[in-house]
Amino acid sequence: MAEARMHIERPYPHTITLRDGSSVTLRLMTSFDADRIVSFAHSLPADDLLHLRIDITDPEVVKQWVRNLEARKTVTIIAENGEEMAGYAILHHNMVTWQRHLGEIRLLLTPEYRSQGLGRTLAEEIIAIAQDLELSKVVAQMMPDQPGARALFLRLGFQTEALLPDFVIDRSGQTRDLIIMAYDMTGLSGHVHSA
Repeated sequence: MAEARMHIERPYPHTITLRDGSSVTLRLMTSFDADRIVSFAHSLPADDLLHLRIDITDPEVVKQWVRNLEARKTVTIIAENGEEMAGYAILHHNMVTWQRHLGEIRLLLTPEYRSQGLGRTLAEEIIAIAQDLELSKVVAQMMPDQPGARALFLRLGFQTEALLPDFVIDRSGQTRDLIIMAYDMTGLSGHVHSA
């Protein structure tokens, strides 16, 4: 069955080399990856799952993710080393709302692949796709206790737009603050490196 996706001009799959010398292949997610995403989620530390907007351990939630792929609201890049999934990056874009000029980036890596340059590469890929789609801004949302994510997005040129106290509830039922950061695509000035 052919996947209906946003039109992506960037070449996939392609392989990158990380700081430790290992290779990771980047490719677009398809509906056939749904079970793999759930397995990946179950392999993550519980603390990582607290920071996710959706519960990707739930197969029904991942089915909705796949429906968003098919409805062309989402593009997802999967990073893998052989059969091992290292992480993913999502660009969520709803083309029929008053925020149709915005894309939202969501990024998740396994602990073993952090601090290797993979997060930055995936984020740059998403920003480049957003540029190809002629979006005006890319937005990232995170909690204050994710300093690594915040530092990554700051290095890429994102600016903090808002701090919303007690705005989200994590999987444990605790309310948490939410930081919203944005990258202005109209002022693109060399932050993104071509892959």
